[in-house]
Amino acid sequence: MPWQRLLTPVPDPVVPSDLRDWFAQLQAEIDSPPPFALACLGGQRAATPGLAFLAGYQAALRALWPQAPAGLGALCATEGRSLRPAELQTRYAEGRASGRKGFVTAAEAADWLLVAAREEGEGEAPRLAMLRLSAAGPGVQLEPGPSLALMPEVPHARLLLQDAPAERLPGDGWDDYVKPFRSLEDLYVHSALIAWLLATAQRNGWPRALQLRLLALLASAAEVARQDPAAAITHLLLGGLFEQFAALRPELEAALAAGPAQWQQLWLRDRGILELAGAARAARLEKAWQALAAQA
Repeated sequence: MPWQRLLTPVPDPVVPSDLRDWFAQLQAEIDSPPPFALACLGGQRAATPGLAFLAGYQAALRALWPQAPAGLGALCATEGRSLRPAELQTRYAEGRASGRKGFVTAAEAADWLLVAAREEGEGEAPRLAMLRLSAAGPGVQLEPGPSLALMPEVPHARLLLQDAPAERLPGDGWDDYVKPFRSLEDLYVHSALIAWLLATAQRNGWPRALQLRLLALLASAAEVARQDPAAAITHLLLGGLFEQFAALRPELEAALAAGPAQWQQLWLRDRGILELAGAARAARLEKAWQALAAQA
């Protein structure tokens, strides 16, 4: 992690008019760093917490799939509110995928998609494949979703696949992709948001002690990023990171309230990002505690 770059103040960022151009410029400016650096430096350069989320989300995709191409990507797994393989309807066979997915992050700005689809034969237990598709490929249709109050700069869409050509990635779609991505997304999005707060702290002259605590959180996150996302200890370390940040939030929000209104308003609008998938995160943490107890 290039810590010196993170501690070098950058000019006030602006909300981009084109997400694809924004991310291409970000990748060029920071010279294709490893995922954790992408999350932190992207968060530092983000005009809003929502854009910091997008930088962290892209970093998580690249931690999951190191061969990810340039440009914005999205992982599409959920159908309705379900992630359970037995309840998914999207299917893959003979190099083609058909079905629907409920949420595509970045919508039409996405260049490539990772799509979870069932591939088992008749009478077999549900089995997922992870597929790579071009967002502009044949048989791929993106339907814009309604505007959301949370991070409105990052649109979303629904995905419709009709006999779309797809490349199957190696491994099991659930164990190797969908399951670890939730933890990776938690870590890298959280790191990007902390980096956004650190940049805001530098910009507004917050107390140095508070800036150091934010930096220490990122140092802790860097260690978590080195761990296996499937390991129980990783979920415990990640849970500790969330607890540290929760303890710091009152001081952070007091500093935001004492400064220019624009930064506080952005934080109040988008801080709900931290609560996304909170129930699933809590369940993973409880399983990690149980795994630790079983080893005692």
